[in-house]
Amino acid sequence: MNQLIVTGDGSHTIFVPGMNEHYHSIHGAVQESQHIFIKNGFETVQSGYVNIFEAGFGTGLNALLTAVRNIECGKKINYVTVEKYPLPVEIISFLNYWQFAGKEGEKIFRLLHSAPWDEEFYINENFRIKKIRDDLTVMALRGNYDLIYFDAFGPDKQPDMWSDDVFSKISSVTEKEGIFVTYSAKGEIKRRLKANGFEVSLLPGPPGKRQMIRAVKI
Repeated sequence: MNQLIVTGDGSHTIFVPGMNEHYHSIHGAVQESQHIFIKNGFETVQSGYVNIFEAGFGTGLNALLTAVRNIECGKKINYVTVEKYPLPVEIISFLNYWQFAGKEGEKIFRLLHSAPWDEEFYINENFRIKKIRDDLTVMALRGNYDLIYFDAFGPDKQPDMWSDDVFSKISSVTEKEGIFVTYSAKGEIKRRLKANGFEVSLLPGPPGKRQMIRAVKI
């Protein structure tokens, strides 16, 4: 049975005993997401209209922090995410991420999770989301994206998600100069990204992790 865990910054993560894996860093779930996906992903996109694709909706943390950060930025966000195993409401209701997300955090968090699956839904006038319940390893991926959040379970736990086939799909829908960010810094992941048309950089990781990958489609 999945377990709710308090991480180093006070925010929750979920431990999955069957995989022996956490959804986020135990050193701090919110600070990890902020560092990888917001600071080194969203905040580096210059366009006023941003198409974002997220592999692994999970707890909704990355979507929440993006929507909250965008209150200041005022960009037009189209956010598409694929999740094979949506979390049950009884777990979602205990997550405390909204406490780290400002005065609009609780409202946005609840809207993200109450949004219907497989339909477009407006969180606010500048943030539209479509949560797709499907398996990224077998589904056809469509669209054109400026920013990719790749937040699947680790390559050792979910290797099919980090395969050449999946990165080929991701590459096919990523715009030229589009940005790809993930917490993994493994050599095999760098090689697969390069083989699928990305220029790969290693950046300092969040607390507890030495490095992360940021790649640009060439």
